[in-house]
Amino acid sequence: MDTNTELRKVECEQRILEYFLTRKQVKNINLRVKPEGKVCVSANRNVPVKYIDDFIKSKQTYIIRALEKYEERKKYIIAPKKYVSGENFDILGKSLRLKVSESKNESVTTDGIFIFMTIKDKENQKRREKLMNDWLKEIRIEMFDQICRETYQIFKKYGVEYPIVKIRNMTSRWGSCNPKKNIITLNSKLIEAPRNSIEYVVLHEFAHFIHPNHSKKFYDFVAMLMPDWKGRKKELEKYI
Repeated sequence: MDTNTELRKVECEQRILEYFLTRKQVKNINLRVKPEGKVCVSANRNVPVKYIDDFIKSKQTYIIRALEKYEERKKYIIAPKKYVSGENFDILGKSLRLKVSESKNESVTTDGIFIFMTIKDKENQKRREKLMNDWLKEIRIEMFDQICRETYQIFKKYGVEYPIVKIRNMTSRWGSCNPKKNIITLNSKLIEAPRNSIEYVVLHEFAHFIHPNHSKKFYDFVAMLMPDWKGRKKELEKYI
């Protein structure tokens, strides 16, 4: 554990809550409930621990709900894919079923209902996995690039330069923006969500080039450009 971090316990009305307190040079008390069930708080050294404990008590309903939500999700952890016929893959909000067959010419295609994989040796799991992952990578690149370029048309008039777009596995967020380096990073898992939800994430990250925080101005700006953003965001919760 970081030397600037301590584990604290607070007796709240509903239950005893544990949280990790990290002292940092920050203006506000920052609270984050992580998917693995850790409650993390960062605060300036000048803030008394009693004040922080009281802050936790005031947020107990939110914290407990978040902890229960993550705990519930653990019950439905999906088993690792075997890339065999009958398995389902979520792509752009649709659950597509895989069909594997043998052929001299290897390929992966879809008709919007099924994913058809042809492979030289059906018993070669590593090859099945590679074929599927390569295909999914192509879909991500094509779809994310298309949505980013469409979204950029909105931001050109604000003087925003087209960013570097990266795709990687992310455990706790759908995307991130680094305005200083002109980089937007998108979660590879986003490809499972409907297109309009991906559009929301992309617009959200582009908006950080105008407002590099989550202030009221930021959300007002997002709402102006995408009035139904809350509904699109809510849809993402199914794919976390």
